[in-house]
Amino acid sequence: MSARYPSHLIGICAFSGTGKTTLLKKLVPLLKAEGLRLAVVKHAHHSFDIDYPGKDSYEVRRAGADCAVVVSRDRLALVEEISEDRPEPRLAEALAAIDTSRFDLILAEGFKHEDHPKIELHRPSLGRPLLHPTDPTIVAVATDAPVELARSIPRLDLNDVEAIRDFVLSQSGATSSGAARMGVR
Repeated sequence: MSARYPSHLIGICAFSGTGKTTLLKKLVPLLKAEGLRLAVVKHAHHSFDIDYPGKDSYEVRRAGADCAVVVSRDRLALVEEISEDRPEPRLAEALAAIDTSRFDLILAEGFKHEDHPKIELHRPSLGRPLLHPTDPTIVAVATDAPVELARSIPRLDLNDVEAIRDFVLSQSGATSSGAARMGVR
């Protein structure tokens, strides 16, 4: 059984070190310039902290709170402790933490083994295999060098962020009017 995802979700997947975050840092401003409300869900393969010692939320979490929510008129942050005996979190679990209907477009970084539409980033110089031959949910490959694709999907220039933006917009149906929020995939 596959999870159901919002129709306005598209992922960016690749092996570590390929440039997913670098691409997102360039892509997000272009998508924001289109007037979109945008969410990014990132998978981390390691422990991380968004708070630091000395801050109240960090201290109460370290004291044993299972969840800390910090909210101001400008920002909301939620940090929930997860036991180490769990499997890796699924994309659906991350999406459940936000109201996806509030966003025109949701970008998922990582989650390469999940069954949502994804753009694969590929740099042949890294010597890693292509993912798309065994993943039918990859809808395009963005690469920085010529590469033969195993099936008929769009090949995008990894260095042409405007073309990637255009593909994301056409693939997701995202519009600043919120029309993309009507369905689920």
